[in-house]
Amino acid sequence: MKNKRKNIVLIGFMGSGKTTLGLKLSYLLRMPVEDTDKLIERQEGRSITQIFADDGEAFFRELETEMLRKCGEQKYERILSVGGGTPVNPVNRELLHKCGTVVYLRVSPEVVYERLKNDTTRPLLQCEDPLGKIRELLAVRDAIYTECADIILDVNNRHSDELAEELQLQLRKQKKERKQMKILVINGPNLNFLGIREKKIYGTQDYQYLLDLIDKKAKETGIEIQTFQSNHEGAIIDRIQEAYSDGTDGIVINPGAYTHYSYAIRDALASVDMPKVEVHISDITSREEFRKISVTAPVCSRQIYGQGLDGYLQAIDFLRENKLPVS
Repeated sequence: MKNKRKNIVLIGFMGSGKTTLGLKLSYLLRMPVEDTDKLIERQEGRSITQIFADDGEAFFRELETEMLRKCGEQKYERILSVGGGTPVNPVNRELLHKCGTVVYLRVSPEVVYERLKNDTTRPLLQCEDPLGKIRELLAVRDAIYTECADIILDVNNRHSDELAEELQLQLRKQKKERKQMKILVINGPNLNFLGIREKKIYGTQDYQYLLDLIDKKAKETGIEIQTFQSNHEGAIIDRIQEAYSDGTDGIVINPGAYTHYSYAIRDALASVDMPKVEVHISDITSREEFRKISVTAPVCSRQIYGQGLDGYLQAIDFLRENKLPVS
């Protein structure tokens, strides 16, 4: 799991509820959700049923593999629902594992039949004995799904709300079991001008020196530390929101002048449920009156100021010792 991307990949037999659960998770986790079958239909300009009729199942399976590889190469992270037959191909199983956390929705043949008995859009079930066909396919696929899965959810007669809650708990458990902690350091406007601006206040060391200091801390502690700097309010807000779903465990932020008036950044920080530390290089309590006011500090776990660049290292140490969200 350590090297996996943060995608959530839903696998399971047709009728297991992948689409419904995917939409529920998309709302709860604020992640986009996509269905590989729908992506194939849009790419080909025809339905899955028509693809089967025109070119056969073998051609469709080639399209599945191509689409899965394409989804795995894309940079943004999402909830991905794949077709019931996708994991049958060993090549696809390898691609699924590389893509993210694979969640198997286990369902009984009888439940599938009740859900799909009047559905004429499923090519594999257009036969004289659909229940028998379901049993035959599941007898083979259950072992494949199980082997492929990182998490297994039994979905028989369970509401999507209950399943989404259980999956969230299991995902959080996996996150806590990660050996490598992940911290995001955000610097706001004018921090890139360290060593140039007001040296008597901010010192003579430049921004690269700060980055090197943080990188050294990461290597010493064995944690992953990402750094981000922007002079634009919206970009900072976007990066805070990205931290919600990219595996970040805590945020160190120096909002710069936005500290004193950006309620938008304040609201973004309040929205992400993780420990956060506000850092200022100078002692803001002994400077101009407007600098003594912070609208962002109340939604952070701690505020550190007047410690120079060492304040960043103190903030990182605080997050290492306080991994759970502070309310």
